[in-house]
Amino acid sequence: MPTPTLQTLVTQQDLDALNDIVGEKGLLRPDRSSKGDFAPYESCVRYGSGEAAFVVRPANSKDTSRVLAYCYGRGITLVPQSGNSGLVGASTPDSSGTQGVLSFDRLTETSALQATDAEITTSEQIVFDEENRSVTVGAGVRLSDLNAFLEPKGYVFPIDLGADPCIGGMIATNTGGARFLRYGDVRQNTLGVKVVLADEAGTELDLMSGLRKDNTGIDWKHLFIGTTGVLGVVTEAVLNVVRLPQQSTAALLVPRDEAAVLKLLLEMEERCDSNLTAFEGMSAEAIRAAFDHVPSLRNPFPGGDIPDYVLLVELSRTWAKRESEQSLDELMEVVLAEIWDDEDAPLENAFIGRPEEMWALRHALSEGVKHAGKLVAFDVSFRRGDLMKFRAFMAKELPEKFPNVRICDFGHVGDGGLHFNLSTSLDDPRLDDENFIPSLREWVVRIVVEKYNGSFSAEHAIGRSNQGFYDSYTPKKIKELAAQIKDVLSPGDLGDVKLGE
Repeated sequence: MPTPTLQTLVTQQDLDALNDIVGEKGLLRPDRSSKGDFAPYESCVRYGSGEAAFVVRPANSKDTSRVLAYCYGRGITLVPQSGNSGLVGASTPDSSGTQGVLSFDRLTETSALQATDAEITTSEQIVFDEENRSVTVGAGVRLSDLNAFLEPKGYVFPIDLGADPCIGGMIATNTGGARFLRYGDVRQNTLGVKVVLADEAGTELDLMSGLRKDNTGIDWKHLFIGTTGVLGVVTEAVLNVVRLPQQSTAALLVPRDEAAVLKLLLEMEERCDSNLTAFEGMSAEAIRAAFDHVPSLRNPFPGGDIPDYVLLVELSRTWAKRESEQSLDELMEVVLAEIWDDEDAPLENAFIGRPEEMWALRHALSEGVKHAGKLVAFDVSFRRGDLMKFRAFMAKELPEKFPNVRICDFGHVGDGGLHFNLSTSLDDPRLDDENFIPSLREWVVRIVVEKYNGSFSAEHAIGRSNQGFYDSYTPKKIKELAAQIKDVLSPGDLGDVKLGE
């Protein structure tokens, strides 16, 4: 059956049919008197806002299947929306008023338990299998709720974020987080998914085996991780979980200069091995923005003078300290002393303190930068050896090309990821020029991709704000193949991102 022609208006008949599928609680209609209910679904955290024809909120995979099948048959575009905490405009409708939002608000149910001899613990939303060290969850479960369920059992889903997204959105964007260095990204911690396709039948694909090794053909789940939901809607997932750390220590390191950052990373990896959990970089401008936005944060630097660049380093272990074992605090002190004694010492200063205080500063950076002025944000990545070279290039070239634009960056030095944030004063007259921000964004991305062979989307996948870069920098053949995969899996209109031509 060919894809139906896109209809321009959603009718009352369509709304009634969707209401029959999901019930009154599962459908928000475009009644102007209740428009306030629509607001959270029509605006993204940073980029992208529009007008929804309706918001449909299925509670389980079966209802999601019926919704997608109906909308396919009627030519209605659905935009999957998880926690709506993304930063690239992928989860909000356009301005046409013809697109429906498929919200994960109520998508927290899991299907029947798999038969297993394992000891299984359940809640209404989460199934925990300790023998397999995994959980089965609905795509609408929040990260905070999952970890609150796991913590008393001594486990955690190890993707550490400042935001609180839903699991489905984390899978759709392949979220990384601050502890990628130790635990990897969502892809590395996803054991299975259940997916609904945008086709005539609303086909459900059950890829929920939970196996850690299975080489019997294409590993289909990976097609739906990091592809923004346009190939299919993840409704459930089996996730790997890890033991909750029982010991941790952290330090703020001041490198001798930017060239010493990579040397410090390699030294810490060599001397700490698997104890090294995180290696995060923070610029002085980003730290100042955090202190300005959250005055309660403690400033650990002597005299309050913030160094140009600071590294947050964390060590952790998943077992309680043994009597004969060197503590992590002692290990950190010994390692830093050894590095300090190097002939070419890359370390200028170090502050060992309470990990929760240091992470409070790290997690405050995003909101601080957001409130520091007009924000133009990039989520980019490089080979590890190129990240600091890119920063040095930008520190020199950006002021010449775009004067009075501040660099307020921070990121995951250990994996080459960088939140490259640029800020201007809210009264900057250039903001009245509609070409100013697009030209700034295009210049930065061109440097990232063409000069340093980096990625313009490290963690947030493709959204409306990145579509043009995807179109420009993705090889023609790759786009052709992506379009063919899309046509086979979900020929209906799903999402507002185009992976093909």
